Amino acid sequence: MNSKQPKVRRSFVDEMIPAPVYKRFQVKDRYNQMVLTSGKQGLVVRAYDDGIAYRLTYKSNIPYTVYNEQADFTFPADYPMYASYVKRGDDGDFESQYINSFENTYEHESITKFKSSRLLFLPVLVELPHGMKVCITEADLDNYPGMYLVGGGDTPVLASHFAPVPKTTVQGGHNMLQKFVTSREEYIARDANAQLPWRVIAVAGNDAELAASDIVFRLGKPLRIADTSWIKPGKVAWDWWNDWNLYGVDFRAGINNPTYKYYIDFAAEHGIEYVILDEGWAVNLQADMMQVIPEIDLQELVDYGKSKNVGIILWAGYWAFARDMENVVKHYSDMGVKGFKVDFLDRDDQEMVNFVYKASEVCAKYKMLVDFHGVFKPTGLQRTYPNVLNYEGVNGLEQMKWSSEKEFDMVTYDVTIPFIRMIAGPMDYTQGAMRNAVKGNYRPVNSEPMSQGTRCRQLATYVIFESPFNMLCDAPSNYRREKECTEFISNIPTIWDETVSLDGKVSEYVAIARRHGNDWYIGALTNWTPRELDLDLSFLGEGDYTLELFKDGINADRAARDYKKEVIPVPTDRKLKIRMAPGGGYAARIQKR
Repeated sequence: MNSKQPKVRRSFVDEMIPAPVYKRFQVKDRYNQMVLTSGKQGLVVRAYDDGIAYRLTYKSNIPYTVYNEQADFTFPADYPMYASYVKRGDDGDFESQYINSFENTYEHESITKFKSSRLLFLPVLVELPHGMKVCITEADLDNYPGMYLVGGGDTPVLASHFAPVPKTTVQGGHNMLQKFVTSREEYIARDANAQLPWRVIAVAGNDAELAASDIVFRLGKPLRIADTSWIKPGKVAWDWWNDWNLYGVDFRAGINNPTYKYYIDFAAEHGIEYVILDEGWAVNLQADMMQVIPEIDLQELVDYGKSKNVGIILWAGYWAFARDMENVVKHYSDMGVKGFKVDFLDRDDQEMVNFVYKASEVCAKYKMLVDFHGVFKPTGLQRTYPNVLNYEGVNGLEQMKWSSEKEFDMVTYDVTIPFIRMIAGPMDYTQGAMRNAVKGNYRPVNSEPMSQGTRCRQLATYVIFESPFNMLCDAPSNYRREKECTEFISNIPTIWDETVSLDGKVSEYVAIARRHGNDWYIGALTNWTPRELDLDLSFLGEGDYTLELFKDGINADRAARDYKKEVIPVPTDRKLKIRMAPGGGYAARIQKR
């Protein structure tokens, strides 16, 4: 800001935002706003009940360049913090850290203990005295690089850091599907928008409040799709995690039409809306989505799926999709494909952020869904373009294909992300494992992977984790042997009319209730500590209700697949006691009698 006395304008907003694809059918947007302007520069500050946000503005008739932005988050003491380092790159060499998949576990240290040589990606969570929490992230990221934070040093300060604009790039990486930056400009954004992204500080008096936060959604740009009726969230029968490992069939399973017809048949049997063709359907190393392997007849699969009310989703490597985006999207839209899973972006500089916006816009034009993988956290784009159903940016269940127990404690991670990563928005965690293992029995197996924790844990994640485009990661052959669990998973909605955070503590446990239509669903997870919770179901109101529940069996601490299904009346006092085994979970559906 310059030295002149700034002009100040204050306002109050209290309205409802429609949310066609979200955890509520509408979101309350209530805040006080102050706008300070001085010359061409400005500062907008909003105060919500559950946090604050600010953004810088610049009024100019000509495009302008941003060389850097300084955002320092300074705390009065060296508080503990949960944060994730970028997984790739060398200490001190930030250029090598800009290429990363935004997936990692959380470190839990005081702010000054974090390495100043390593980038932290958002969101991060700081623990304040008296149980208070502060979650730092960003919203409305458009035509601008994503913000990293750097901790460490002598004082408890988290300082912003941004990747500069790419100057030159070269094709390479995974199967030649990525673009690596070989040189960068001196600035972080060219032709920047008049309004820079929101810097968001969510505040909670207790951990449970964090798991139901709407602050990032509120700060996204308003809806840009006039008709959203064609946007159909739902579940997806997925091939890659289970390694196309079918059995009891009379064909050679793999990336071929007989295999995908089997997936389509399974999806149709259980009302699953989509089947995805993950990596392998397009000719390898060509980065060309028009070159399809001879074993796949896409039109035949699309037509077969249509006859059974199952849509086809195509996996797309970033550069194969980006290099000829409009033609690719139009071609497959005309064929009848329903959307894309776009993978291996692995950057959040201005160029890649702009790609995400452009891809969302082009796919909306042709009524195509999008699931971004290998991508930075969501920043409210799901409000603007609700055809963007999901984002990865989470260390999801795929890690169980290759990570040992010592490398990755998935059970603890599961009860951490609802309070941190999920604040940013939906996450493509890809759950649904039917092979489950207690702590001592788990091991990584690429072709027949298993999950850490109990069977009921996998069921509960479909309620706990926000995911409008939610995978069933295991093989149809396995699901067909587990009829009860498969039926329950298949019937759980992926978007909601109402969400109530019941209880929770970061890295220990979480319990959430969600309503879709007249039915409520409850999910709960614990870490490796067995746990009892008393859940308050007073949100149900008057009437008699039946509760169909799946709970950890008496031997689930030794045999993770041990569970018990019961149908009981909801207690008249609306107090429900649940018990979970180590690494366990609890899932239930509530219906009015």
